[in-house]
Amino acid sequence: MNAHSAKIQKVARLSEESLYDFLSDPGEAEPFLLVLDGVQDPHNLGACLRTAEGAGVHAVVVPRHKSAPVTETVVRISCGGAEHIPVVSVANMARFLQKIREEYAIRVVGTADQAHSDLYNCNMTGPMAMVLGAEGEGMRRLTKENCDSLISIPMQGHVDCLNVSNAAAVCLYEAVRQRKFA
Repeated sequence: MNAHSAKIQKVARLSEESLYDFLSDPGEAEPFLLVLDGVQDPHNLGACLRTAEGAGVHAVVVPRHKSAPVTETVVRISCGGAEHIPVVSVANMARFLQKIREEYAIRVVGTADQAHSDLYNCNMTGPMAMVLGAEGEGMRRLTKENCDSLISIPMQGHVDCLNVSNAAAVCLYEAVRQRKFA
């Protein structure tokens, strides 16, 4: 086995069914998921895994298709995050979000530039999935329709939005702040 294969084998993976098993009986934990809808750049995926692991997210959910695969680059950029936080690939993102909302009472909060509420006015306590979209296009329509609420990050300067990995950090750590200190 070469070094490349060894790194990829260390990646934490979880099946969709195993994630549902966890959601059925999370013990003391309030489920906290990061959903990445079509992130294509391996550097962004790796940075999101690193941030999610640091923020105490239970799993990162990605679509099986139209998403960056977990490669050696992703593992390297995650700085250990990929070894500790499970990555779950789902066949149908809209169906997955609908199921976790209806069957497991997970509140789904999506980020969108055109949202009517901002990050700091959103309650992020309790069982929750934070959804971020792909670079450039954002979330797909059906993903957006399966969110309970859409929020935006207030931008003070001239740029319209943040890079997806930066947005993940801002959103996840606002959730951590609320969950821990609110």
